[in-house]
Amino acid sequence: MKMRKILVLAVVAAFAIAGCEKKLNTVSTVVQASYPTITIVGVPYISIPVGGAYTLPSATAYDSYYKERPLVVKNLGTLDNTTPGLYTVTYSAKNSNGFVGTANVYVAVTNVSDTLDLSGWYLRLAAPNRVAFVTKLARGLFMTSNVGGVDTGDISTGPKVSAIFAVPSLTTVDFGNQLTSNGTLTASSESLLLAVGDTEIAYSINLNGFGSQVRTFVKQ
Repeated sequence: MKMRKILVLAVVAAFAIAGCEKKLNTVSTVVQASYPTITIVGVPYISIPVGGAYTLPSATAYDSYYKERPLVVKNLGTLDNTTPGLYTVTYSAKNSNGFVGTANVYVAVTNVSDTLDLSGWYLRLAAPNRVAFVTKLARGLFMTSNVGGVDTGDISTGPKVSAIFAVPSLTTVDFGNQLTSNGTLTASSESLLLAVGDTEIAYSINLNGFGSQVRTFVKQ
């Protein structure tokens, strides 16, 4: 009986030692962080009439470190072709290690005429040297070079951030919900004034590092 107990203890000890040895042999792998680069085929800006059909551009993805070409997935978000405004479609691709790369396509849903052109230099009211340049991207779709209207001669006032906006109607603009170089941007109190010799764009932005006051820009 005593010998049997000793034998059982010996077997248990052997299993315990084997288990310990297995844990000691576990090796962790360090994975290099690398994110796929997504290339939009064509331009990442689309304008469609309210209720109109649309075709999103295709895209490819490539991870230069792992030499992979992962599948690109489109996330339509809140895109609604029946409601005027600016929408962001996010394209994403994930490599074999789970690292995700993204790119955006901006869609304007609007019935404004293609003759509408807001491009040019704008001066922020009561703020000398705070200028922005607006570029036309597509029908009813524009980009401002300085959405916050910060002092372009003094970096201490904040970063100069560009942003996309749509013109849903001749009285308003729409920044939607978009990712900028300074984080996610949304806006409120958006308005557009079109008059002979006077074009004004006004809005309040919600963006990291910026106040919520209404910013008014007058075309020069």
